[in-house]
Amino acid sequence: MAEERSSRVVFGVRPVEELCRARPREVAVVYLAEGHRSREIDLAVAAAKDRGIAVEIRPRALVAGLAGAPAHQGIVAIVGEYRYALIADMLAAAQAASEAPLLLLLDCITDPQNFGALVRSAEVLGAHGVVIPDKHAAPVTGSVVKASAGASERMRIARVHNLLGTIDWLGSQGVRVWGAAAERGVPLAQAELIGPTGLVVGAEGRGLREAVARRCAGVVQIPQRGQVSSLNASAAGAILLYEAMRQRGPQDDHRSPPHR
Repeated sequence: MAEERSSRVVFGVRPVEELCRARPREVAVVYLAEGHRSREIDLAVAAAKDRGIAVEIRPRALVAGLAGAPAHQGIVAIVGEYRYALIADMLAAAQAASEAPLLLLLDCITDPQNFGALVRSAEVLGAHGVVIPDKHAAPVTGSVVKASAGASERMRIARVHNLLGTIDWLGSQGVRVWGAAAERGVPLAQAELIGPTGLVVGAEGRGLREAVARRCAGVVQIPQRGQVSSLNASAAGAILLYEAMRQRGPQDDHRSPPHR
């Protein structure tokens, strides 16, 4: 079963539980592999049943085949195609929470593990949304959901046709977009991230595309002391988001609920 079709498979205990809690109406059925039982699985199954989602026992081989990955942990959910958000939804959510918008933009991140880790950091560190291009970038699949520990089901994720145009549009809306570069730019701690902010992280290996960097209002770098040339994309994104959260100070937990 291809994950990019009209239905997709979410696998792993935590991702399935988060999916059932966040988007129960989109879950068709949860399949539990024969012989797989644990307290964590019981909690996921309870979350599904409490929301009226059917849970069915299936052979281990069938569950493994649906997941298409060894780390399925004995449980999968069949769910509709991922519903991407609009950037306007993200800005509206920030306004409703009386917060300055904080968006994470990903420049051609193709590795599902990095994508999922970045979405998880965005959710944990208070971003209002994640923006990805619709080409040359990983879409939201079961592997991304698993890597994000289910955070993808609670984070607004927008898929845009033109990342450069999106950066321009955000600027017109008063959002200052910073690109992250390994060897040049303003030291991260000196960048002003308190106001409406977008943070762009480039692809593993290649980094931020020059065309993207030119469209940004500024470029920041993360100071480094070690000998390795650069951080990977997911680590860099987490550091950028943490610095934005640090500058903004403690907040009451009044963020708006996930998009439906």
